[in-house]
Amino acid sequence: MITFDTAALVAIERRDRIMLAFMTAALGAGARITVPSPVVSEWWRGQRGPSARILDAVVIEPLSAPLARLVGETLGIVRGATLVDAVVVASAAQRGDLVLTSDVDVLTRIRDAAFPSVRIRRVG
Repeated sequence: MITFDTAALVAIERRDRIMLAFMTAALGAGARITVPSPVVSEWWRGQRGPSARILDAVVIEPLSAPLARLVGETLGIVRGATLVDAVVVASAAQRGDLVLTSDVDVLTRIRDAAFPSVRIRRVG
């Protein structure tokens, strides 16, 4: 299973060859790709056409109350982390997902502080 952060969506939107190949292979293998709803909020600027259809291929995860509390606790531990970054790592931790991001340093700090089982891979 895979969780995308904002950078992953941007890479796909920009037709990054490596990211498109990764997404195509993952979906072809039956992998579930999750995008937490705050990531959509950070990325969405009224996209049209192919960019808007990116969301048709993924599962958008709502921010539940338990996840929101966990994220808040994480933000109290990891100074300088953003809300969206903490949501991405906490969300992925629930499923044991691989996270795709360009913010490896920040997400690694969050992972190391609170979610050691999360795997992180650089995109872009």
